[in-house]
Amino acid sequence: MEAIPVRIVTRGFGETSRRDSWWVTPVAIFVGLGLFVVYATWAAFQNAHYAYGSYLSPFYAPEIWGDSPHAWFGPKPDWWPSLAPFSPALLILPFPGLFRFTCYYYRGAYYKSFWADPPACAVGEPRKTYWGENSFPLIFQNIHRYFMYVAVIFLFLLAYDVWLATHFTNPQTGAEEFGIGLGTVILAVNVVLLSSYTLGCHVARHLLGGLFDEISKHPVCDKAYSCSSALNSRHQLFAWCSLFSVAGSDIYIRLLSMGIISDVRFF
Repeated sequence: MEAIPVRIVTRGFGETSRRDSWWVTPVAIFVGLGLFVVYATWAAFQNAHYAYGSYLSPFYAPEIWGDSPHAWFGPKPDWWPSLAPFSPALLILPFPGLFRFTCYYYRGAYYKSFWADPPACAVGEPRKTYWGENSFPLIFQNIHRYFMYVAVIFLFLLAYDVWLATHFTNPQTGAEEFGIGLGTVILAVNVVLLSSYTLGCHVARHLLGGLFDEISKHPVCDKAYSCSSALNSRHQLFAWCSLFSVAGSDIYIRLLSMGIISDVRFF
């Protein structure tokens, strides 16, 4: 039987026969991720307006050292180098940040939008070779599986902050009382979205269902795997919703702290 020759199509950068608006998605991702990175970096270096009463911005949680009542070990330690910038956010943001940066979904998103590798399916890219993620520096993407454990710990810490956000000081008596404000709801929604994103991660699915050849014989793991798989089916949605919920929580608390808006107390 005669072999059928395979024709390889070589395209220059941006060349394509597609007629749809293929560039809209990568441009939107570029703008969305770019704005988040710029805002998160600015907010992290501010070291101000990150707490309001019982509310603590998730950019700064947990606050190891700092000037708010939420700080675990008080203000900045004396041994901190005077020339080094200090902000409670800089001590903790790298951990959830690296989990998100190495996420399988985000890799595909920013590879296209920031590196044009490729810009979209069937669109020419600016390079002729592909080394994969087995070479420096992309081999470091494999740390994603380890940062997931840290991300899960952060879920518990942020959930505890939601509990603290239900405690308010009565301005007349000075006593602490239970209540729910709009900030409480915003922080709670943020934890739900972050949990949906994190627990739907491919690594989480592997940990829950990859240990057994026949997971159906292990009902608890089978149920957990099914739940994780259901979240994973909307991984992209939760990735974006949780990204903006984190930034939105910080913005809300920042505006409260600056006196620009007032918190809404439901009870």
